[in-house]
This record gives sequence, C-alpha cells and structure tokens, in this order.
Amino acid sequence: MVSLEKINILAQNLNLEHVELPSIFLGQGVIKEITEYLKQKEFQHITIVVDNNTYEAAGNRIKSNVINEGIEVNVVVLTDNEHQQVIADEQTLVELFTKTSVYTDVYIAVGSGTIHDIIRFCAYYMKLPFISVPTAASVDGFTSKGAPVILKGVKKTLQTSSPIAVFADTNILANSPKELTAAGFGDMIAKYTSLIDWKISAWIANEPYNQQAADITKASLQLCVDHREEIADRSSYGLEILMKALIESGLVMLLLNYSRPASGAEHHLSHYWEMSLLEKDKKQLLHGAKVGVASTIIINEYKNELATKSFDSFIGTTFEQQLKQHWLEIMTLIDKLPSVKEVAEMLSLVHGPSTVEELGLEKELVLESLQNAHTLRERCTGLFLLNTLSTHNRIIGYEL
Repeated sequence: MVSLEKINILAQNLNLEHVELPSIFLGQGVIKEITEYLKQKEFQHITIVVDNNTYEAAGNRIKSNVINEGIEVNVVVLTDNEHQQVIADEQTLVELFTKTSVYTDVYIAVGSGTIHDIIRFCAYYMKLPFISVPTAASVDGFTSKGAPVILKGVKKTLQTSSPIAVFADTNILANSPKELTAAGFGDMIAKYTSLIDWKISAWIANEPYNQQAADITKASLQLCVDHREEIADRSSYGLEILMKALIESGLVMLLLNYSRPASGAEHHLSHYWEMSLLEKDKKQLLHGAKVGVASTIIINEYKNELATKSFDSFIGTTFEQQLKQHWLEIMTLIDKLPSVKEVAEMLSLVHGPSTVEELGLEKELVLESLQNAHTLRERCTGLFLLNTLSTHNRIIGYEL
C-alpha cells in the first residue's frame, strides 16, 4: 500500500485528522488484492460498473476473482452513445441508479474519468461506498470528491463521494491506449496554469488558498515533468510516477473540498469545448488532452496579453486596489511559466496533442471560449482579468 506522508500532514494541518483517506494500492498485480480487501471489509454484494472496453481490461477478472470467493456480483455495463462513448449525463446516471442491485453494499468503478464521475455521483446519493480501479492513468479525479456531470447540457462539478480504496495496477495501465496516458500527463501539465490562477484568485478576490496544498500539487507536476521520458515510454516506473502524481492531486482536492489547485482557466476552456461538442452531438475529446492544449493557450494569453498590459489598463475595474498591490507578483509568476513551445514539446513527447488543430477544434470555438469560458465558474482567474479590462472591447486572439 502506498504511503502518502505529505497528504497526511496536510490533513493534520487542516485539522482533518478525522477524515479517512482512501487506501492506495499502486503497482504491478495489485488487482489480485481486491478480493482480500472485500473480505476484510465484509462486503457481500458488489456492483461492478464498466463500459465495454473496461470490462475486457479488468472488470471480467475482478468478477471471476470475487465470484470464486463466494461474493455476489452484479455487473453494470453502461450504455454508450452513437460515438461509442459513455457520457456522464442524466440518462446515464439514471441508468446506473436503476441497474444497481438493492442488495449492493459497495460499488467498484472500473475505468477512467467518466465512469468514476458517474459512480461517485450515484454512490453519494445511494449512500454507498465505492472502490476505484483505474484502467488508465488518464485523469487526476480518481481520489477527489468532485463529480463533473452534464445536467441539461451544462457542465457542473458537484462535491459528492471519494473512494474508500484505489487499486491502480500498472500492468493494466500499461495496456491502455497511449493517448490515455498522454491525457493523464496533460492533466498534470495543466497545473502550470491552474496554480497561478489559484494564487491570482487569492490575491485579487480573496478566494481560499493553502500554500502547503499548492506545494504538493507543484511537486507532483514537477515529478512528471522530470520523468516525462519514462512516462512517454510507459514503463512501469513511469506509470507509477504519473499515477502517484494524479492520485496526490486528487487527494489534495479531496482534503480542501474544492478543485482550485488543479483547475483554472485551462479547465474552463476545456469545459466550454465539451459543452459545445455535446450541443452539436459530436464525439467527445479526452479531458486531459483538452486541458493540456488549453494550458498552452492560457500560457500564450498570460505571457503575450496579460503580462504586456500596464496596470493602468485595470483602473476602474472591480479589483483595482488588489491589482495595484499584487500586479508585480502576478507578472513574476507569469514570467516563470514555461514557454508555449516547451509545454507543446512535452505533450508531443508523451504522444498527446499539443495544438488545437490536433484536437480538431474550430478556430471560432477557441476564440469564443477565450471570451466566454471564464463565466462558467465564479473564480478570479487570469482569463477573468483579461475579460474585465476597462476597455471592454478587446478581442482575444490566438494563433492557430
């Protein structure tokens, strides 16, 4: 079982010693330990939730192992749409509610981000615990409470349930499509801009901030950057590093009970794109792929737009005094950001998209999102500042 000393210290400093963190099992072959864990917890009726791909990747093995121990199993294969994708919307949430056996005493989420979002939502309202079995190192939300779901076409992140245990088997992770590993790396790269946005929101809008949590998230980001070659090769060591970083990022969000350290303007762009694709009934893009590319766009905006403005541009705005006090500090943080080229090269190295062209997004949608995505969440990000200039007639541009 993985030791998370920094996370435990953060919990103590937040006076959350009573919070029971998930048990983390990370490494080769840990899927075999699930049955023993279920027996120790005296679970007798489990509902395994999968899609067609994740059932083959791990769900069938878990089912066989558990049945052999006399534990009753109900398997729910979530229905995909015409694009062969499972969406965390009302229809799928209701599907899981209705297909959950009344005897269920624990869910097992077998999959990547979307399946976990669906289960944590349903587990919360069914008052059931759930166990996380990632089939790809693709997102940082495995251990968090946040459930991003689509309700009436709008992306909303609700604080629901976190898992009681995570079994991340690197043998399974290594067999996932390489674009899913790249997405996980992209989700970590997004911390470059989310951490700056978090600091801006604290300085300018007095939003909650915790330096220790920021330091943990930054260290997890740096670990991935330092070992990007191993992650690109998808070695067992590289996957352990990436998965540990994703887990730690999720645990920080769990303890804080919000997503600010891991989700800033780059995530707002991603959510805006997702809602647009849903509205047009188009195939969804991987979350980590979107936020990785969105990070390059935000870095471009901050370095070439926000950092080139004089403080006079903000005179008369709501946060004039706060900006005056912290303007030079914000500029220093922006200056320390890596260049767009450096981030794009890292994303390409791990076999992920690095441009909006590679994502297949239209230029008009990207420009529209830069002007409107800051309204999706009530957070004072750098993108929010750019869109509240006193001139009010600025058209944000990005070279596609």
